[in-house]
Amino acid sequence: MNTLLRSMLVVLISVLTLSACQTADLSKQTSQTIKMPNITVSLDSDGVPDDLDQCPNTTENVVVDEKGCPEITSLIGMPPLMEYRAFFTKDSSELLPQYHDELDRVAEQMNNYDTATIKIEAHVSKDEVNKASTSMLQSNSLAKNRALIVKNYLVLNHKIESSRLTTLDCGIKGSIAPSDTEEGRSMNRRVYSLVTDLKNYKANYHQNDLCSNRCIEF
Repeated sequence: MNTLLRSMLVVLISVLTLSACQTADLSKQTSQTIKMPNITVSLDSDGVPDDLDQCPNTTENVVVDEKGCPEITSLIGMPPLMEYRAFFTKDSSELLPQYHDELDRVAEQMNNYDTATIKIEAHVSKDEVNKASTSMLQSNSLAKNRALIVKNYLVLNHKIESSRLTTLDCGIKGSIAPSDTEEGRSMNRRVYSLVTDLKNYKANYHQNDLCSNRCIEF
């Protein structure tokens, strides 16, 4: 009988010991943090997060720097080449506020380089022109007004000499998008400008959006 009791006691102690070894010590467990990916938001789709973007309304397809502002291409000893684009609502020549910051930067560069000049090309979409006046050679008052609004902004707000600014009426010439959709037509209601220094810069710089040879200077 005593032998049986001792055997049972040994078994019980073994079971308790094994159970204690397998019991987790919750006091030593550490919490685990799961890192969620950072999601960056860029409302103007230039790839620069809005909290870092110093030019938050950059137009589409414009190359930007790390600050989210239009890239300035420069050559050693020469003024920079700088592009500017503004888009307009239908039948309007109002320069919308989101295009002011970029134009201020254009003025800043022109003030830094007093030999730099700018060509201002103004365009309209086909639905802004009467069917009877869609001639490729006909002047368009709406296009002129769009060019002048940009020119006057530089002259009046930044004291740029008007002799350094060339305005061109391109009418419906030089469309950059099909006119069979509203999205395409809205892309064609635009001003395109290029800042350069014709006195010093002799290279053949060509932009697909530049069509001065098909426009009317005024």
